Amino acid sequence: MKNKSYRNIGKKVIELEIKALQNLKNSLSASFDIAVKEISKCKSKVILCGVGKSGLIASKISATLSSIGTPSFTLSAGDCSHGDLGSISKKDILILISYSGNTEELKNLIEYANRNEIKLIGIVSKKNSILYKNSNIKLFIPEVQESGYGIVPTSSTTSQLALGDAIAISLMQLKKFDKLDFKKFHPAGSLGKKLRTVEDCMLIKNKIPFINENYEMKKAINLMENKKLGVLIIRNSKLQTTGILTDGDIKRVLQKKINFGKIKIKNIMTKKPISIEKDSLAARALSIMNQKKITSLCVYKKPQKNKTIGIIHIHNLLESDIK
Repeated sequence: MKNKSYRNIGKKVIELEIKALQNLKNSLSASFDIAVKEISKCKSKVILCGVGKSGLIASKISATLSSIGTPSFTLSAGDCSHGDLGSISKKDILILISYSGNTEELKNLIEYANRNEIKLIGIVSKKNSILYKNSNIKLFIPEVQESGYGIVPTSSTTSQLALGDAIAISLMQLKKFDKLDFKKFHPAGSLGKKLRTVEDCMLIKNKIPFINENYEMKKAINLMENKKLGVLIIRNSKLQTTGILTDGDIKRVLQKKINFGKIKIKNIMTKKPISIEKDSLAARALSIMNQKKITSLCVYKKPQKNKTIGIIHIHNLLESDIK
């Protein structure tokens, strides 16, 4: 039997989902803006619920919201009729997801929300449904054509998922939730490594090899041997960073065969060292080192660029598996 290609079927499924997403994009209304603003003002929890495949989508949206600093969890519609309604408080926002909006399991939830004046956001595709009519904020998803003889939830769940993502990213913008905030909830794994900052990897306090610019080079050599970083951070009497001294600088001067033990550090040091802000990504620090062919950077905190609060060495980055 010859191998049969199913790629045309796959393309048709994707075409239907693309069409559904395009219709969803064009259908977004002022209700979307209202929903985002209401969620951003929620002082408690955002609770999502759906039945069947919509329930799985609810779980994903809830996880995304939690990952961007909006406390959220999902409830089983069936369990809500057997005690879990007690998990919902008046300060919560309830989001119900249903293509038909008439799913039997959601009716108790809708009644409970209305009776207790709990803000209800309905994500639904039928305007004549119970969910649509009883939602405080109605997020309408245009009706779609499903794949698999028109009965398998595909285009509809894709639209629901996309709408949830749109809400989440809009919330990020509204709440000014940035990469550093995101990192707090993703400390582990490859994502955590990508989001590690210079502050996470730098050496601080007594580990920083500081030395005054007016000291003699003999003292600088001794300190460099003790610190074993191959670099010194040079400061003036006001504790402002004025330069940097590396073992490479010392070797180059020694090649001139001069006795420079009593020469002041400021006459040998490299002025205006390259520095980086503490909240910069560690990957950026590594990129700068590779580009400039150096092994360390001074670290500062805005707006005091001339005051070093840390030093980041290429070894620190490699040990942290920064790439």
